[in-house]
Amino acid sequence: MNSAAANTLADQFAPHGVLRVAINLGNPVLAGLDAAGEPSGISADLSRKLAAQLGLGIEWRVFKKADASVQCVRADEADIGFFAIDPLRGEGLHFSPPYVQIEGAYMVRNDSPLQSNDQVDQPGQRVTVGAGSAYDLYLTRQLKQATIVRAPSSPAVVDVFLAQQLEVAAGVKQQLEADAQRLPGVRLLPGRFMVIHQAMGMPAQRSEPARQWLNGFVEDAKQSGWVAEAFVRHQIQGAAVAPPGYPAHD
Repeated sequence: MNSAAANTLADQFAPHGVLRVAINLGNPVLAGLDAAGEPSGISADLSRKLAAQLGLGIEWRVFKKADASVQCVRADEADIGFFAIDPLRGEGLHFSPPYVQIEGAYMVRNDSPLQSNDQVDQPGQRVTVGAGSAYDLYLTRQLKQATIVRAPSSPAVVDVFLAQQLEVAAGVKQQLEADAQRLPGVRLLPGRFMVIHQAMGMPAQRSEPARQWLNGFVEDAKQSGWVAEAFVRHQIQGAAVAPPGYPAHD
């Protein structure tokens, strides 16, 4: 790409002259803060890689909840964000192809009668999820008999599950596995109840060339091995690189 084309594309991506990036800390598999308080993890690394290719600096917009990050990008207060693809989030956003697949799992107490994921949706079962998370959106559509209890954020799910003596906690499998190792008397149900497709997103009003370039950027990051290398670099376990060629969603 010549410098004139790069400048034009950068202007289309970031009309304010700097790449404003929304980072959600609610999913520790993808993002966190380092010792200096700066965003870290695969989402932050992808942001820096994108900004470098466009010749732009970065301004971070850091959130503790996915829904707040979505609203920031949808309102054009950020140029790029990192989201689980979900039909309810599509309005006002362009999603890239996914770069990571993450499993959702259920946690119960050791003495729970529940032994499988398909037993959760029954009367009397209260399932706590992070408000506005991909798990909240999905389970709101799928659960017909169980009751959903919304925790303030995804990191607060297990605390609410324990404090309110609820029957089930739902969230990122890796995070629940880590919680199960440090907390007595809890276990995960086998397998998964869903797969989350994590993608990059931009305001829908961005130009078609900008959308297509973002799609190609994500595909290249997957196919070149960059995403797999980031898994190793950040010691991410249990997630998978999304398959190549997976369609983008608007």
